[in-house]
Amino acid sequence: MKNNRNGKAAILSDMDYSKIRKQIKSQKYKLLLDLAWYTGERWGALVQLRTEDVYQSNGLPHDCITFRARTRKAAPDGTRQTRQVPVHSVLLESLRAYKPDSLWLFPCREGNEPITVRWADKILRAAVERAGLDALGISTHSTRRSFITKLHRKGIDLYTIQSITGHRDLKALGHYVEIDGDRIKGAIATL
Repeated sequence: MKNNRNGKAAILSDMDYSKIRKQIKSQKYKLLLDLAWYTGERWGALVQLRTEDVYQSNGLPHDCITFRARTRKAAPDGTRQTRQVPVHSVLLESLRAYKPDSLWLFPCREGNEPITVRWADKILRAAVERAGLDALGISTHSTRRSFITKLHRKGIDLYTIQSITGHRDLKALGHYVEIDGDRIKGAIATL
């Protein structure tokens, strides 16, 4: 668990996510949380989304969200890859409710630049605190860890998860998957 910004970010339950989302007043920042929850992308790439990466010219959402290579974390060899993630039906509703009017999906107040990760983190931390979940070790990375762990718990194989998340190797991906005690006991019971 994360403590004073050290350690692994907490895994969120669906209920934790709902509690946090209810504490966010702005549709803009609700969408930011929804995108993090349903794509598993890092917040650094989320805040740099351009409207055209998510919406068609007619204002309707694309079937897939495009995270441009230059906005994503570099691999150890310094290269970056564009990632496309299909839009989940719940996320689609959130996208339909939001009407962007800027080059950036999440513009700062002036509108000429996107919000910063620091600002997004501040929004999330305030919502986590208002939800009474601040002792859990939740951070912006919690949504990525939760996304990956949820897929794994639902039986999605690691190679498919790797393809979805853009991880280059399974060892790095493995750091995101949290295995609970009941699952370990269940595995042993199958012997």
